[in-house]
Amino acid sequence: MKLPTSQEMKNLDRSASEVYGIPSVVLMENAGLSTVLMMERELGPCKDTFAPIFVGPGNNGGDGLVIGRHLHQRGCRPVFFFLVGPDKLEGDAKTNLAIIKNLKLPFHVIDTAARAETITILVKQFESRGLPCYAIIDSIFGIGLTRDITGHFSDVVNLINKMSFKGTTPVVSVDTPSGMEADTGKVLGACVRANYTATYCCAKPGHYIHGSAYWTGKLEVIDIGIPPEAIYRAGISTELATKDLVQQLIKPLRRKRTSHKGSHGHLLILGGSKGKTGAAILSAKGAMRSGAGLVTLAAPEDLNHTLESSVAEVMTVPLTNSRKILSVDDWPLIEKEINNKAALVIGPGIGQDPATSALALKVYNEVRCPVIFDADGLNILANLSGNLLAPAGPRIYTPHPGELSRLLGKTPDIIQDNRLDASILGCDLFHNDLYETVLVLKGAGTVIAANGGSTIINTTGNPGMAAAGMGDVLSGMIGAFICQGLSPKDAAVAAVYLHGAAGDILYDEKGAGFYASELADTVPIALKQNLLVD
Repeated sequence: MKLPTSQEMKNLDRSASEVYGIPSVVLMENAGLSTVLMMERELGPCKDTFAPIFVGPGNNGGDGLVIGRHLHQRGCRPVFFFLVGPDKLEGDAKTNLAIIKNLKLPFHVIDTAARAETITILVKQFESRGLPCYAIIDSIFGIGLTRDITGHFSDVVNLINKMSFKGTTPVVSVDTPSGMEADTGKVLGACVRANYTATYCCAKPGHYIHGSAYWTGKLEVIDIGIPPEAIYRAGISTELATKDLVQQLIKPLRRKRTSHKGSHGHLLILGGSKGKTGAAILSAKGAMRSGAGLVTLAAPEDLNHTLESSVAEVMTVPLTNSRKILSVDDWPLIEKEINNKAALVIGPGIGQDPATSALALKVYNEVRCPVIFDADGLNILANLSGNLLAPAGPRIYTPHPGELSRLLGKTPDIIQDNRLDASILGCDLFHNDLYETVLVLKGAGTVIAANGGSTIINTTGNPGMAAAGMGDVLSGMIGAFICQGLSPKDAAVAAVYLHGAAGDILYDEKGAGFYASELADTVPIALKQNLLVD
């Protein structure tokens, strides 16, 4: 599913009219009518009810006028609250305003804070007549909002939230909840908390990142008549990681009856240091549970007994010169181990000792197979960014916001407020023309960015995964999928989705409090549920 930015969506609307000859007023009519049909499916019939409809200054307000008209057709009594003077409406919104006036449907102008206080009084008048409120319609601001909501607009947004969540009256937002930025999902001053959001043609990136589900509620993507050809030709760079997409990506993971361990690749993990063996173990478990045929864990010699006793199925390479930390002094042995490996993971639990940093830099510069940099591997790269040359092969980076903030020299808050752009910037930081570069920005609505500025937003995962070790499991999963033949980008998308799906299985079963090791053990179930079988 494509996720256009606000500008890309405006271009799509214009393309529908200018290239395909579909009048914009027809698109608005389709949007309003389809929203009412959605409301009837979700909320039941609207006859003998009333509906307050909050109308903003642009096309979003025009959609609200169409919605009100079709509710009126079905026996509901709409009452319109204009947050700007009706004479300021233009284009298709103005056309639909004329229809509302011809129908003599009631409306009130709420363009000051004082007037906002009258909304509650007017609503109570309907209630006193024995009419229940069917729904509150939020058509104030749409996808074009880029600045904070203030003044009487903010007062009305807060009033809508108060009217809805003190009782059972649902709020239906048009395209995006007013106050949520469509491209980033962040709240601009104040935001309507919707029970349902009807978004048109395509969902938007902001619906899936920055914890925006809290504001969006149940999201329904509504077809308003923009041709699929227009969407295909629009060059939209952001996509949603859906179950259908991931099922197609992981088709190569289906096993033949003649499979053996050598058929599914060999992963090398460089991980662990004194006090941090768990990270390396979790990465190895994530790899094994994701189907890697063979996994070798190279770690400081003093940790070898702990590692061997923790993961019986994983081979180990004790690094004799390292002892308590990974060291560049063991490069000859590590280089030999890399020779027959399909992929390498470096970072889980390794620390940032100078000898370890020198090893990570050598891996970055010289290893030809795909390398996943995670945890301290990323922090080392951040410290060495001035010394980085073009890498010797494909590279995958898996930062959380704090790690990406160190790589980009920006605060974590800036990263979180601009997750798509930050992911692209991080990917560009390491981009080269010879090899594939992928960056995975972890968190709610994990973003996978790849060469050329393309991004994919994940849809699985839950708050129960906010626990230590989850990222270590993910790094092993990505490595395992590369070992089994997926490209770095496809491996990252599949691993992120299935990692979240495994977490969702546990969250549904247990709630919060499950371990990262439990998630690793649940990955085969998530794989089974998503792997297509002929």
